[in-house]
Amino acid sequence: MRYCTLILIIVIAAATACQHKKANATLPAQTLQQIDNQSKASPLDTAIKSIHVFVALCDNKYQGIVPVSAKVGNGQDPDNNLYWGWGYGIRTFFKNSKEWELMSTQKLDSLVLERLVFKHRNTGYYLIADAYDGRYIKQCTINFLNSLSGQTKDTIHSGKEVIGINGNARLISLIGHNGLMDFQIPQPAANEDKRTRDCIILACISKKYFLPYIVNANAYPALLTSGLMGPEAYTLHDALSAYVKGGNYELMRTNAAKAYSAYTKCSFQAAKNLLVTGR
Repeated sequence: MRYCTLILIIVIAAATACQHKKANATLPAQTLQQIDNQSKASPLDTAIKSIHVFVALCDNKYQGIVPVSAKVGNGQDPDNNLYWGWGYGIRTFFKNSKEWELMSTQKLDSLVLERLVFKHRNTGYYLIADAYDGRYIKQCTINFLNSLSGQTKDTIHSGKEVIGINGNARLISLIGHNGLMDFQIPQPAANEDKRTRDCIILACISKKYFLPYIVNANAYPALLTSGLMGPEAYTLHDALSAYVKGGNYELMRTNAAKAYSAYTKCSFQAAKNLLVTGR
């Protein structure tokens, strides 16, 4: 009971923190162009299906948040970070999931402190999750938006398989503090490759702040938020459980709301009002 109480306090703290305070080897260019041409004819359905998740680590010092405890709010320490190595962080939660298998872990550079590659056991979907140093939340947000609009594309290898990341992923997600509450980003160039990518943004009030960018990118908002929230991994996990099996957006929303309600002890209706889909 004491542990459950501690977790609930952390979840509440994460939601409060959202309040505003007053690369791997790539394929040759020709092969990437072939992938692009193929996807224009049949957007993203003929390639290996992948999801790319951008996580700006929770950071008391460099982000405009109400501070959480020092241990989980150190944006340079992925192992203990609230959004990554903590019990409900992306790394820990997905590693403990029966649905996903961890394929590889890689330390990239001073910007992306860790990259995880998971594979869904039943559907073959790949999930690539990047943990950005919390001080670089603006660059993380820019990279997410450039991927969403298709301005940035890349691939990685897992064994013999070539997996699309950035704009070559089918779904692109941003997890953590809503940096647009603290800084402004010019609109990236409009979508030019005719792909409609799905996106999930689990950050406080993400629909209000991100929808203009999503529309400009010609992306589809599979899951956004209408208010303050704690972006722990269970919400993303259960939304993706529906997505990888071909479930529609409303089922993704329902799954996510059930998880958020169960873990935060709010009502299902309150969770469903918080998690929204569509424009």
